[in-house]
Amino acid sequence: MAGSQVGTDDYALARVPASARYSWWSVATQRFGQISALSQFLLGATLGFGMSFWTAFWALTLGAVILELVAILIGIIGAREGLQTSVIARWAGFGQAGSSLIGLAIGISLIGWFGIQSAVSAAGLSSLIGVLPTWGWSLVFGLAVTLVVLRGFHSMAWVAYVTVPAFLILVGWSIISELSDHSLGALASSAPPGPELSLLQGTTLVAGGFIVGAVITPDMTRYNRSTGDVVKQTLLGITLGEYVIGLSGVLLAHAVGSADVITIVTSSVGWVGTLVIILGTLKINDWNLYSSGLGVVNFIGTVFGRHVNRAVVTLVVGVLGSLLAAGGILTKFTDFLILLGVAFPPIAGIMVAEYFVVKRWRPDLDRSREHGALPATAPTWVPATIVIWIGAALIGKYVEWGLPSINSLVVGFAAYVVAGKLGLVRGVGTSRTMDSEDTEVTAVPVTR
Repeated sequence: MAGSQVGTDDYALARVPASARYSWWSVATQRFGQISALSQFLLGATLGFGMSFWTAFWALTLGAVILELVAILIGIIGAREGLQTSVIARWAGFGQAGSSLIGLAIGISLIGWFGIQSAVSAAGLSSLIGVLPTWGWSLVFGLAVTLVVLRGFHSMAWVAYVTVPAFLILVGWSIISELSDHSLGALASSAPPGPELSLLQGTTLVAGGFIVGAVITPDMTRYNRSTGDVVKQTLLGITLGEYVIGLSGVLLAHAVGSADVITIVTSSVGWVGTLVIILGTLKINDWNLYSSGLGVVNFIGTVFGRHVNRAVVTLVVGVLGSLLAAGGILTKFTDFLILLGVAFPPIAGIMVAEYFVVKRWRPDLDRSREHGALPATAPTWVPATIVIWIGAALIGKYVEWGLPSINSLVVGFAAYVVAGKLGLVRGVGTSRTMDSEDTEVTAVPVTR
C-alpha cells in the first residue's frame, strides 16, 4: 500500500500481536505523560483557587479513583483483545454501525483538542522565540507532532522518554522558584483565595477532566502484555499525574492568589516556564492526534468498507488540525467539544457491561482471539445500545445532582445490564468484518 511509505499503520484495524507488545513501564511513561500535562496544571490551579489544600487533595484522590476504575476495566479489554477502542465496540455492545459513530466522535473530539493544544503551545513559542507569528508557530508545532505520530506507538514512546522527565524537571524548577519565598505549611493551611468550590464540584472537575482519556484507554493498553501491566501502569500514571502536577497547581494558586498560574510561572521564570507549557502540551497532544486517527480509520472502514492507512489519515487530520489552530477557528468550538465529551462516559459503561457481564458477543471475540484474527461478522446495529447511550448522555448533561460524567457512565452500565438480562440487547443485521480473514498479523519481534 502506498500509504505504508508515509508511516506505520500500527495495527489500526487488527489485533496487536504478542511480539509487538511493550513493557508496562514503557506504556506507563506515556500514560503519565498524558496526565502530567498543561491541562492538569491548570486543573490543580483551579482547585487551589477555590479550595483549601486538603480539600483539593481529597478531590484529586476521589477523582483519581474514579478515573482509575474506568481506565483499568476498559483498559483490560484493550490488553486482552489487542484492539483499539472503536474496533472493540463492534463486539462490545455497539455493533458495526454504532462503532463507526464512536470512531467519528473520537475523531472529531480529539482533533479539536489537538488544534486547541497546538494553539496554546504556539502562543508560548511565539513569546519565547518570536520570529514567527502565533499562527505560524501553530502550524510548526502541529506539524511537528504529526510527524511524531506518523511513526506510531514506537516513536511516541521515545518522545515520552525525553519529554516526561524534562517536563518534571522544568516544573520542579519553576515551582521551587515561585514557592521559595513561601512556607509550605502556611500554604497548606491557608484559606482558598477565590470563590469556594465544594468537594463534589472539585471531584467533578477532576473526573470529568480526563474521562475521555480514560474511555479511549484501549488505544494504549492494546500494547500491554498482561492485565497486571494495565493495573500497574494505570495506578502509577494516574496517581502520580493527579498528585504531582495537580497538587503543584494547588500550591501555586495559594501562593500567588490566582488560578492563572501559567502566566505567573511564565513571567517569573521566563523561558523555563514557557518550555513547561510546550513540553506539557506535546505529550498529551500526540495522543490526541493518535487516537483521533484511529477513530477516523475505523469510521471509514465501517462506513465505506475501505481500509485506509492510519499514517495517511494521521497526516491529513494533523494538517487539518494545524490549519484550524493557525486560523484561530477552534477556540470557537470549545463548548461544542465539551458537549461532545458528555457522550464518552456511557461508552465505557456499556462496553464494560457487555464484555464482563452480559457477554452477548464475548464468545465471538474469545474464539477469534485464539487465531489472532477478528470475528468474521459483527451485528450491524444494536438499537437498545443506541437508546441507552443517548439516554445516559442526556442524564449526564442535564441532571445536576452528583458527578455528571459518573452519572452517565453508571446509568449506561446499569441500563445495559438490565436490558441484557431482559433479552433486549439484540443485533439488527449482520455485517462482515472487513478483511477478517487477513487480520492475523505477523510482526517482527523487538526488544523494549
